[in-house]
Amino acid sequence: MLYISREHVHDRLDKEIAPAAVCDSGDTVVFQTRDCYDDSVTCEERPLGDRRDTLENPATGPLYIRGALPGDILKVEILTINLRSWGAMCSSFSYGAFAGRFPEPKAAIFAINGDQIRFDEKLTLDCCPMIGVIGTAPGGEGIDTATPGGHGGNMDCRKIGEGTALYLPVAVQGALLSLGDLHALMGDGEVFICGLETAGEVTVRVHVLKNCRLPVPFLLTADKVMTIQSAPTTDEAGRKAVLRMEAFVREAAGISELKSGMLMSLAADMSICQIVDPKMTVRVEFPRKILAQYGWEAI
Repeated sequence: MLYISREHVHDRLDKEIAPAAVCDSGDTVVFQTRDCYDDSVTCEERPLGDRRDTLENPATGPLYIRGALPGDILKVEILTINLRSWGAMCSSFSYGAFAGRFPEPKAAIFAINGDQIRFDEKLTLDCCPMIGVIGTAPGGEGIDTATPGGHGGNMDCRKIGEGTALYLPVAVQGALLSLGDLHALMGDGEVFICGLETAGEVTVRVHVLKNCRLPVPFLLTADKVMTIQSAPTTDEAGRKAVLRMEAFVREAAGISELKSGMLMSLAADMSICQIVDPKMTVRVEFPRKILAQYGWEAI
């Protein structure tokens, strides 16, 4: 099994970054990640971190997949996410719904024991591991790993976890997949600027899909399909996610625009993934069981 260590990290998704590893379509790869603070915040007494030479939202990679060409779609099956034994959270003066409330930086460290998070003496929370940053290299200029977009990136969608498949666009030869910014737990919106930020190892299986039409970034879970879109405002991101899903449902089901719009209003759910990045991210979910009744099957 191919293994990419945490030494191969970068803060941009960029076609100019040399691959850390090369694989074939269908291969399984393990990405060892750092946390979004570049593993620098290790105690509550130093909320700005232990080092100055840190990267923001470092992503491990990139992975070059043989046979991936511009116009293809990369299917990334997320097989397992294994987390380290602790996570960190830091306040921000500038971002999130609580911006300005904490003029002095604050940090908190939480123990992760198996699938449990010790929040305080009275409360434990269940882990729900997810990938905050995952994307392919864009075809034009590189994009920093803190920013989400059509290539994926820092979408902070809490549904991108074990047992799901994420479909991403291939804009450059080899696709150049990178990922990082693991969270042990995060609520929709990521309202305090962060989830429980941690590091770990992510095992994925990659497939190059030819002649495939999907509204990427596109997520497949056990019971839903999801469009994920990012834009400067939540309104714009939400509209993009809805319109992408409507076009997909209309084509997959073979129904009229009027019927697909009505069906979307009856069965689709919209959620805000995050409100803290340079762009806002919204997802729209639609039940797979409805699509199955029209004969649609996942690729």
